[in-house]
Amino acid sequence: MRILLVLGLPVLAIIVIAGMISMKAAPPKKERVDLDPIVNVIHLETMSTNFEVRSQGTVRPRTETIVSAEISGTITEISPKFVAGGVFQRDEVLMRIDPTNYIVGLKQAEAIVKQRQIEFDGARTLRSQGYRAESELASAAAALATAEANQVRAELNLERTFIRLPYEGIVRAKETDLGQFVNLGSRLGVVFATDYAEVRLPLTDDDLAFVEMPNAAAITATGGVDGPAVILSANRKGKPTEWPAVIIRTEGVVDENSRVTYAVARVADPYRLHTAGESLPMGTFVGALIEGTSAASVIRVPRGIVRGSDELIFVDDENQLRIRRVSIVRSDANFVYIDSGAAPGDRVVSTALSTPVNGMLVRISGELEVTTETSSSSGREAE
Repeated sequence: MRILLVLGLPVLAIIVIAGMISMKAAPPKKERVDLDPIVNVIHLETMSTNFEVRSQGTVRPRTETIVSAEISGTITEISPKFVAGGVFQRDEVLMRIDPTNYIVGLKQAEAIVKQRQIEFDGARTLRSQGYRAESELASAAAALATAEANQVRAELNLERTFIRLPYEGIVRAKETDLGQFVNLGSRLGVVFATDYAEVRLPLTDDDLAFVEMPNAAAITATGGVDGPAVILSANRKGKPTEWPAVIIRTEGVVDENSRVTYAVARVADPYRLHTAGESLPMGTFVGALIEGTSAASVIRVPRGIVRGSDELIFVDDENQLRIRRVSIVRSDANFVYIDSGAAPGDRVVSTALSTPVNGMLVRISGELEVTTETSSSSGREAE
């Protein structure tokens, strides 16, 4: 009995404990919480686009002239328009050099021509009468030609007392004044034409691949041929303003320091003297948007979703992440354009992920809402 009692008590205790455990209620089961990240995706599509190239530059006059005296004398007249910023017309007299000496010089030249003409006529008459006057006639003819040339020079010098330009323009700087004596070659001022302005636009080699530049061999008397359209922009009077322009040529060389090629854009009537609109003064720094070449069947995605230089995060049919490299043909401030490595219909993650890993499961934001609504509807039907 004592042996049975010693062996039976542990067995009895085990049986009692097992019974108590079996009588304990099972803990409630918790629903599994899905911790896969929720992401937004973009469905890729092909498109056709015209690429745009951005540059910048400073507005410069196409034609600028340092006005110099072609004769010597005292400035006796100055136009009120010959001041910095003054607008003048083609062939308008801007100043006058004292013409007195040149009027006298012209009269003397005219008198000498008359005298030499008489001498020539006399020598020709003698020859016609049979006298041997060949040398006298030749000498008289040479003297008459010299006198006539001196008359032309005297007329030209008198005309040069008028200072005028063969174009409509604006005075940049006035460097002489009334009563000042000037010599041949003295600087009188600086002026520029207002028919056109030009902007030198630096372009990299990559930029040139997307801009159809005019052929240098096609430069004409007007300075170039019309190439790609350009929109120039700057703030004028506190407001963003735009001006149309056109690329007319390139400078034909690569800058040794910056390794860029300069294209030249032309703006017609920059001061709006003959057209309506806001003027574009010389010296204005402008941005330039150049019309580029067109491309078909490219895929455009926001620049901000590209990882590194050329990677996108795709989502496959099983909602797993796939990181792939793509071929970017062109990029700008907002978008990148892809020609291979992605296909229409692909889903690309547009949500920022801190540590994306190939094969990571994700939940798509739009699909998650659809699933939730469907589950709720099914629950209500079951009730």
